[in-house]
Amino acid sequence: MNAFRDAGHLFRLAGVFAAGVLLFLVLRSFLVPKSFGEYGHYRGNALAEIAARPVNFAGHETCETCHADVLEKKRDGKHAHVNCEACHGPLAKHADDPSSVTPAKLDAAVLCVRCHEANAAKPKSFPQVVSADHSNGLPCDTCHQPHSPAIAAEPAK
Repeated sequence: MNAFRDAGHLFRLAGVFAAGVLLFLVLRSFLVPKSFGEYGHYRGNALAEIAARPVNFAGHETCETCHADVLEKKRDGKHAHVNCEACHGPLAKHADDPSSVTPAKLDAAVLCVRCHEANAAKPKSFPQVVSADHSNGLPCDTCHQPHSPAIAAEPAK
């Protein structure tokens, strides 16, 4: 048994490793939810929690039922496939009771540049502008109709 006479450090290392594994398993039982793994590598209760959240977005179909005039403008324009709430924000409460929630007037000078500010990472075919040079600080809707931006805006009366 001379082989194990000086192997005390190996047994101590094995003991530390076993204690670490045991500590890991104990902590895991407290930290990992019981429903984890129910549907693969996911927490099963997450589905019920997400379903319990209030609905914030109405969907473009809901908007289009009341705002057919805007749909007509958008249909042939560059923003035809941009959903309403991408710009206007979540409006489920407005859709449920239009008189209770009036959507705020959007600041086109801020909103449009979120997508259209020049950026080398965007495809060259995507409409981009350097907003400081393009409009001299004027809001985009001074010259462009937001729902169909290729069409010039009607002059203010």
